[in-house]
Amino acid sequence: MTRIEIPLSKTKLLISVGSAALFVVLGFYIILKGAHSQEDFNPLLVQGIGFVSVVFFGAIAIFGSKKIFDRTPGLIVDDKGITDNSSGVCVGLIEWNDIAGVSTSAVMSTKFLLIHVYNPEKYLAKANKNKARIMKANMKMVGTPLSISSNTLQCDFAELTKLVTEAFEGNKNVKVTPFVNS
Repeated sequence: MTRIEIPLSKTKLLISVGSAALFVVLGFYIILKGAHSQEDFNPLLVQGIGFVSVVFFGAIAIFGSKKIFDRTPGLIVDDKGITDNSSGVCVGLIEWNDIAGVSTSAVMSTKFLLIHVYNPEKYLAKANKNKARIMKANMKMVGTPLSISSNTLQCDFAELTKLVTEAFEGNKNVKVTPFVNS
């Protein structure tokens, strides 16, 4: 199989970082001023929403800022499998012989390519505590801890889906022999 690399989209990442930064500023405004300048809701609830906004969108801004300078391809599809470097919860190489199937899902307006694996625990073990927590939540919601979005890639979702689905179909029966040191 020919190795296919999809670079990270610096434009999409810049838009994401800029949007996240705006929500961080809005979150700080809500914490400092917004909670006390309104009378309809409990000020602690409003400040809590502001705090969650700062933390969540701050994490997205930090992740996106790091990815802007990352020269590693966002996604690699080759004879070994799919190597994902496109998100904050990517796990690197997903070997063909571990993949049980591929499907799609959407959360709000974001579409995801779901990579169903025979042994999800193998990939959860590769992740740090925070990544594993998010991956476990993904598993509860969509049935697999592994998902790929085109949001940070230089391709659209249809191209991503076609590429990975065709590669999976062509490599379904691949059995990777483990290296044995003799």
